[in-house]
Amino acid sequence: MENRLKDLSMEDSDEEPPLAVKINGAVNSNQLTETSEIPPVGVTVITGYLGSGKSTLINYILKAQHGKKIAVILNEFGEELGVERAMINEGEEGGLVEEWVELANGCICCTVKHSLVQALEQLVQRKERLDHILLETTGLANPAPLASVLWLDDQLESDVRLDSIITVVDAKNLRYQLKPNPDSSSFPEAYLQIAFADVIILNKVDLISQDDSGAVLEELEEEIRDVNSLANIIHSVRCQVDLSKILNCQAYDPTHAAHLEALLEENKSLTTKGLHDSEVRTLCICDAQQIDLYKVRIWLEELLWDKKYGMDVYRCKGILRVRNSDELHTLQGVREIYEIVPSRKWRNEEIQMNKIVFIGRFLNEEILLHSLHNCVVGTD
Repeated sequence: MENRLKDLSMEDSDEEPPLAVKINGAVNSNQLTETSEIPPVGVTVITGYLGSGKSTLINYILKAQHGKKIAVILNEFGEELGVERAMINEGEEGGLVEEWVELANGCICCTVKHSLVQALEQLVQRKERLDHILLETTGLANPAPLASVLWLDDQLESDVRLDSIITVVDAKNLRYQLKPNPDSSSFPEAYLQIAFADVIILNKVDLISQDDSGAVLEELEEEIRDVNSLANIIHSVRCQVDLSKILNCQAYDPTHAAHLEALLEENKSLTTKGLHDSEVRTLCICDAQQIDLYKVRIWLEELLWDKKYGMDVYRCKGILRVRNSDELHTLQGVREIYEIVPSRKWRNEEIQMNKIVFIGRFLNEEILLHSLHNCVVGTD
C-alpha cells in the first residue's frame, strides 16, 4: 500500500498560496472526547488526470471562507503551493515525515510521505476540530487502494468514513485523454478515474469554444455517463464549486439509501448490448425474486476476486431483496472490496426487487443476469 502512495506531487499551482499560521504543538489528549460520542469524520478522495485542476480545487477549498474545519492530506506536498512549513516531525529512523500547516481560515494541510494510515490516525486525534478530510491523490489513477484502507482498517473505520470519490476532468482535453495510445498496451487512466467517481467535476468549461460550447459539453457529459452513469457531474471554471455538492455526499453510507435507490431507478434500463466488450461501461441488472445472501456473497467474490467470467468490475452498487428479511439491503463495491448491509424496512407499496449496477470492462450482461438468477432461493 505504501508503495502505491508514494511519489505524489502537486500541479496547476499557479495561484496565490493560502495564508498560513504556525501550529503550537499537538492537541492535548485530555482535550479529546470519547470516540463513541463523536460521529466519524467524512473522507473525500480527490483524483484526476495530470493538469485537470486538482490542485486548483485544493487551493480553492483552503482559501475559501466556508466556516468549516477541513483537513487536506497531500503526498509529497510540493513547494509550489508556497505554504510555510510550520512543523516537521521526523519519525523513527525517518520513516514518517509529516508537515502540518494550519491556515488562517481554520483548514489544516498535512503532508504524508509514507504512511497514510498514521496520518489519518493523527488527524482524527484532533477530530473535535474537523468537519471533513480531503485526500488528494496526485499520480494515482486507481483510488481503490485508498478506499480499501478506509473500509478495512477496523480501528480507523470507527473514526473516519469514506464519503465519496471525486474526479476532476479537463473539459478541453478529456476526449484526447480517453483515446487509447496506439504505442501503449495500457488502458487510458482517465477511464479508471471516471469509473471510480461518485462526483465528477467537469473543469475548465470556459475553454470550450463559445460558439458550440453547449453541444460540446452535452457530448462530453454523454461520454462520461457511458462510462459511469452513477456519478453526479458538476461544471466548473477553475474548480470553483459549491462545497455542499462535494462534501458530505454520504455515497458509502448504508443508512443513506434514498439517493442510491434513485440512482438505480434512473439506471435500470442501462444495457451493454451493441457495445464493444472491452469498453468501460455501466450496466444495470434486475431480478424480482428473493435471493440467498450466502449465494450472493459467493457470486460477488467469484466476480470481484476470481474474475471467474473474465469481467473486470471496478464498481458495483445495488439494493437486494434477501430471503427471510423484511429489510432492503444495500450493496457497495470498489474493486475487490464489497459490503452488504441492511438499510431499512421495505415499504408496503414498494415492488421488492434486486437492482445492481456494475461499472467495468468486459461486462457480459447475459452472464451477469444468469449468474444472479443462480442466487435465487431454491436454485442450485
